[in-house]
Amino acid sequence: MNFQPFVAAAFAIAIAAGAPPVFAHGDDRPAAAAGGAELLIQGGQLGKSVFPDGNTAHGGQGQPVDGIEGSSQEMLKTHFHAHLAIYYKGEQIAVPRGIGIIAPLRIDRGFVSGGKGFYWLHTHDASGILHVESPNDRVYTLGNFFDVWGQPLAADNVAGLRGALRVYVNGKVQFTPVRDLPLKPHDQIALVIGQPSASPVTYTFPDGL
Repeated sequence: MNFQPFVAAAFAIAIAAGAPPVFAHGDDRPAAAAGGAELLIQGGQLGKSVFPDGNTAHGGQGQPVDGIEGSSQEMLKTHFHAHLAIYYKGEQIAVPRGIGIIAPLRIDRGFVSGGKGFYWLHTHDASGILHVESPNDRVYTLGNFFDVWGQPLAADNVAGLRGALRVYVNGKVQFTPVRDLPLKPHDQIALVIGQPSASPVTYTFPDGL
């Protein structure tokens, strides 16, 4: 694949979405776990870097977003993890680290260990692992996560990446509106945009998550 047109398109897309992209190599593709699934690595990165770390200017900067607050510490009454993968025209795009963590970010070996505060939905790395750490039992949605990030999410627009969207949860095609998808423990959500399509990878969560 000629990557230069993709770079130019992604740059224009991210500018339009209010988040200048940062391109890097570094897809820390994990080793296969038992059963052929790939083991997720905390502090790793899955996919090409297109978006910068953290929330955009349209996302959480300390103010409540969809009733989700940025707290001085992580809330653990409800605590679980899900996974999000984004594919655009056959390429996996990294979900950036530091979404839902209020800048300035403290980063140690690829892992965002802290900031000025934590929204109840956040990412510590670019592995696609979503952390749900909440003081209540509310059901959060993928739309809530994208709102905290400050990126659009619709049937034809995923963080500014435009095209026909196919949504998978745990390998099965979903027809629920994408913004309304609930985040559940160890659910694996894949957003596949445009052609050529991509087959979502199955992952195994690391011990303790």
